[in-house]
Amino acid sequence: MSSFKYIKPKFFSVMKNYTREQFIKDIIAGLIVAIIALPLSIALAIASGVNPEQGLYTAIIAGFFISFLGGSRVQIGGPTAAFVVIIYGIIAEHGIPGLIIATLLAGVMLILMGLFHFGDLIKFIPKTITIGFTLGIAIGIVVGQIKDFLGLNMGAVPAEFLTKLVAYSHNLGSISYITLAIGILALLIQIFWPKVSKKIPGSLVAIIVTTLLVAIFKLPVKTIGDLYTIKAGLPSFSMPVLSFSLVREMILPAFTIAMLAAIESLLSAVVSDGMIGSKHKSNAELVGQGVGNILSALFGGIPATGAIARTAANVKNGGRTPVAGMVHALTLLLILLFLMPYASYIPMSCLAAILIIVGYNMSGWRTFVRIIKTAPKSDIAVLIITFLLTLFFDLVIAIEFGMVLAAFLFLKRMSDIAEVRQWTYIGSLEDEKLSEDVDLKYVPKNTIVYEVFGALFFGAANVFTSFKHEEGKNVLILRMRNVPVMDISGVEALEEILETCKKRNLTLILSHVNEQPYHAMEKAGFVEKIGAENICENIDASLERAEKLAK
Repeated sequence: MSSFKYIKPKFFSVMKNYTREQFIKDIIAGLIVAIIALPLSIALAIASGVNPEQGLYTAIIAGFFISFLGGSRVQIGGPTAAFVVIIYGIIAEHGIPGLIIATLLAGVMLILMGLFHFGDLIKFIPKTITIGFTLGIAIGIVVGQIKDFLGLNMGAVPAEFLTKLVAYSHNLGSISYITLAIGILALLIQIFWPKVSKKIPGSLVAIIVTTLLVAIFKLPVKTIGDLYTIKAGLPSFSMPVLSFSLVREMILPAFTIAMLAAIESLLSAVVSDGMIGSKHKSNAELVGQGVGNILSALFGGIPATGAIARTAANVKNGGRTPVAGMVHALTLLLILLFLMPYASYIPMSCLAAILIIVGYNMSGWRTFVRIIKTAPKSDIAVLIITFLLTLFFDLVIAIEFGMVLAAFLFLKRMSDIAEVRQWTYIGSLEDEKLSEDVDLKYVPKNTIVYEVFGALFFGAANVFTSFKHEEGKNVLILRMRNVPVMDISGVEALEEILETCKKRNLTLILSHVNEQPYHAMEKAGFVEKIGAENICENIDASLERAEKLAK
């Protein structure tokens, strides 16, 4: 029962004190968020390489269950820009069956992450990696819209970044200036509309204005209906055909989808916590995300996660419970059933303009520049490498390589700060006045004292194995109060020191061993080797023990 509380959906907690007033606020917030989600869901679906209605399937199915089963009071789930590049790449290589399998596997991974309480571990992914791949994704999204924004007369846009640029350069002569004008108009509306009203999203206004212009004046601009056959009606359940070879191929893309979904949804939940003064349940959120993605895949949708912009809009418009997210999903369902055919008149250049704004807003380029100006060189290296790998290769490689590089750099830093200092004796101080300001300890003449600083692990174990041998000394004290953790390599280093001490007729005493290092030594049998009497609670007890050994 105690473990269930970590994954118990927030919905069941907040409904205990639910009021009629809050219900009305949630309905209003849900309606407004649905209006915001409508153009984004369609645009993100098309940019990902699937049919427009599949974006709505995702927002409806995944959006409903992410709110219903998630760990946040106000999270709004649905398709997001972060997935566009990876979905497009999966479809290009493995088709829709590959995407369905990857989304299903990602959903299972998210549920397992929640059940095994991995929610708190996501925070260990360095910010340099998330900023790097976010900017890479954003640029990939913007570049992917060039064909529709300029109205280029060319075939399908390639998945790879460089190949895209080459294909565009070969077709620049086919620019449609009317299409470009409609795209620029859609951009300008989105940029300046917030000064007129913040209640109605600029993306919706841009769609209405440009669609009317193209329809009324019969402008030669490609619309959704020219390229896609939009299906209205309920999404149908479809069980995919599983094959071992396809599942094996989709494991890595699925892991990337799961990691992206986890990172973005928990980041969104943290941001919303600050806005409403609440605290989300990270493991419940992961389980909700997992269920949402599995059902999205089974009903023809694409990967989904918590959407920061839509979640913030929900909060700003009074949403305070998961009911608002569920209302948002049901509103989109009604739009799908009754208004979807009208979406065929939306100009493609307008959707491209919406995604260009989405890409710009998600890019975080200011943070990217600030890190480059102020961060240590190792962090800058992780940032730039992750960014370039995302842009020129793919997100799977970028996250894998970025995590490995960040881990190695962290180990390098930990080993750099690890050191051993020998205690300075009064007689060796040049300035005798210094002794008045220092907390001095009496050290028996037979004793050498070294103080150890830093984690005692495989990357730094060699630092601790060199000690000076002084004549007339028969006790070596290692003061370990500044050693927070130790691994088996650290224990082996201590065993090496113990063997050296035995050869030199020295007794090894450990002072102030912290809890984790003690358990590591105990498990490895080192406590028995050194003798429990030679592991002292503090330096005073260690010095007393050393003095007894002198006698």
